[in-house]
Amino acid sequence: MHRCFVKLCTVYIFLYFAASLSVKGPTGPVVEGEEVTLECINSVESEFNMSSVHFEKWSQHMKVWHRLDIDEYNYFYRRCFYYDMNVKREDGRLLLFLPRIQTWSAGPYRCVSENATDAMINSSLTYTIPVHYMREVSVFRDGLTTSFTRYFSSLQDLRVKLGDRVELECSTTASETPQYFWSKEGDDWIVPSSKLRLERVRDLDSGKYTCTAQHPTVDSLSKKRTISLTVLPEDAAWYETTTGRIALMASAAGVALLVIIVSTTACLCRLESTSQGRIDDRSQKKPIYRNSVESLTSTAGDKQPLV
Repeated sequence: MHRCFVKLCTVYIFLYFAASLSVKGPTGPVVEGEEVTLECINSVESEFNMSSVHFEKWSQHMKVWHRLDIDEYNYFYRRCFYYDMNVKREDGRLLLFLPRIQTWSAGPYRCVSENATDAMINSSLTYTIPVHYMREVSVFRDGLTTSFTRYFSSLQDLRVKLGDRVELECSTTASETPQYFWSKEGDDWIVPSSKLRLERVRDLDSGKYTCTAQHPTVDSLSKKRTISLTVLPEDAAWYETTTGRIALMASAAGVALLVIIVSTTACLCRLESTSQGRIDDRSQKKPIYRNSVESLTSTAGDKQPLV
């Protein structure tokens, strides 16, 4: 019975102090790049001294809480990793300013009192800022060009032959799965999909196509990418199409790499053969003295070299 009472008291104290300190932040969705202000408040004691409270941020990589105030212990870490954060104390309030919030600075955050005997009891509940974002939209063509355009650059001008099958796909990275829409300039149709398929292209299919990515939560987050489609005659040369041009660029890059490898190999072989063909004539320059093992039979009485 006594143990149960102690446990209940401990839980009550924890909830009391955890509820007393809290982090107040934005109530609505936050878009990446916006200015955000967090405030540490005490909801129980109105005259609570906030000078003994500081902000902390959890490091996902180091698995440790870092204090955001600048002091002699975390000055360099604060300036290197959290340089865009600014902690201020104004009129007894503890504020944390994030001028341009990014996804990596979303949190979690907490407030901790330095006068507490137990850091867990006198710390607030964690608070994570819901940061929404959306990257630029990229358009790729299904087929040979996918491997090149996906990793190097997005398509802007697509040239195909009359009667070819074309499948375009647009994609982006966002905080939530976006909604995609395809449209064509001058037409009133809309395809609610990330893929656009044209089974057999005609001359009328030439024009500008736009893929729009819409964030499902934040209406202001919307990205677009426009691609120009050109339909060539059926008897057009293969190198005039986008696929042919990419094949030519890949072939040219392969030939250039082969030339570099062959040239480097030939240069190394030449250097090796030159070093092996040198004659060591140091023995011919060695002086031969009288009474030495290398001396020749001579009647000369001097000690000058017989060279």
